Amino acid sequence: RENLEEVSALKIRIKFAKEGTMKFIGHLDIMRYFQKVMRRADVDIRYSEGFSPHQIMSFAAPLGVGLESRGEYVDIEVLSTDFSKEMLRRINENMVEGMEALSYKALPDDAGNAMSLVAAADYEVRFREGYEPADPDSFFDGIPAFLEQEEIVIVKKTKKGEREVNIRPQIYRMEARPDHVIFLQIATGSAANLKPDAVLRAYAESRGETLGEFALMVTRLEVYADKGTEESHQFVTLDSLGEDIE
Repeated sequence: RENLEEVSALKIRIKFAKEGTMKFIGHLDIMRYFQKVMRRADVDIRYSEGFSPHQIMSFAAPLGVGLESRGEYVDIEVLSTDFSKEMLRRINENMVEGMEALSYKALPDDAGNAMSLVAAADYEVRFREGYEPADPDSFFDGIPAFLEQEEIVIVKKTKKGEREVNIRPQIYRMEARPDHVIFLQIATGSAANLKPDAVLRAYAESRGETLGEFALMVTRLEVYADKGTEESHQFVTLDSLGEDIE
């Protein structure tokens, strides 16, 4: 819609992938990269007011360096926009290899920003060649018994030192999949933030095994908001909260 009223900004949520060599780019550089893409794609993005205006842009649960993803999100505000399909074409024309915009959706006015909504995320975890468990079949078959524990305690490093944390309530799903892939759905966000690496290392330690420092290859698949309660989660994808512009 090329001629939306300029007096009010429209909230847009963009889902994107970060793969290949781009997984080694840190979050601050990804932010700068997106700012350049918005300019080059001629996105009519809104700028903040004041002495040093900057693009209105907010990322959901920034990804750690070295992790790939098919489920990253950034929220922006625009003064005008074309249809979703056209905006995706323009944005992707200005993306480098390893970066791809997957959806471009308008959000309702009362939508919270992506960063504040994040409650959970899906991951796929694989072992690097040469780092596989000594007995892969036994390792993968043992996952259900691991999840039967009421407590899974790890030592977490904080700014104030170290403390023990029970991560079992933060593991929503963990299962073995074909080709020795482990699927995880775990707590992510400001309230609780569990890393896939921590879960796999806790599992290995419960078996008396130790994983090498670079044993795991992690891909984030999706990020969710929670429309339910702590007792009964109702996870919905962040892009399902918006609608395509057609």
